[in-house]
Amino acid sequence: MYWGKPGKQNTEKTLELVKKTVKERGIKHVVVASSEGYTAKLFKDADLGANLVVVTHVCGYEAPGKMQFPEELRQELVSSGVKVLTTTHVLSGIERGMSRKFGGVYPTEVMANTLRMFGQGTKVCVEVSIMALDAGLIPYGEDIIAVGGSNEGADTAVIMRPSHAASAFDTWISEILCKPANKE
Repeated sequence: MYWGKPGKQNTEKTLELVKKTVKERGIKHVVVASSEGYTAKLFKDADLGANLVVVTHVCGYEAPGKMQFPEELRQELVSSGVKVLTTTHVLSGIERGMSRKFGGVYPTEVMANTLRMFGQGTKVCVEVSIMALDAGLIPYGEDIIAVGGSNEGADTAVIMRPSHAASAFDTWISEILCKPANKE
């Protein structure tokens, strides 16, 4: 499925497609990126019938020491059995700090920008699934559905088998369920 343009307006249709795929293919784990909680809440309320892992922006993403994801929603998600992960972004992290400080481009940034050639959401799907695997929130060696977006909401979903950050190039995307067809 290809959306006309990226953005939040695709979130509900992306969710429907993910829910249908979980049921039809027996996928047991769904990893969803959510920065402010809109996507996390929608996916939680959808009762996917799968282990739901929400990966948030790192603390300090918007401003030093500031959490973007609402604490009240985090508690609501955790209370309902959803796993919530906030940690350093695997495809930026310290390398972004180095490039800002010293200039230049570093290997992880090249990898992230290469993935963006398939859309921002595809890069996010790879990133959050590796983060969830490294945190032990999903099993190694199983297909999962990863969901990401371009800015707000979710416009991309892929079936993939993530590998750990230390073996990131062993990650395999087997199918793109949906993504924007156009950059803007």
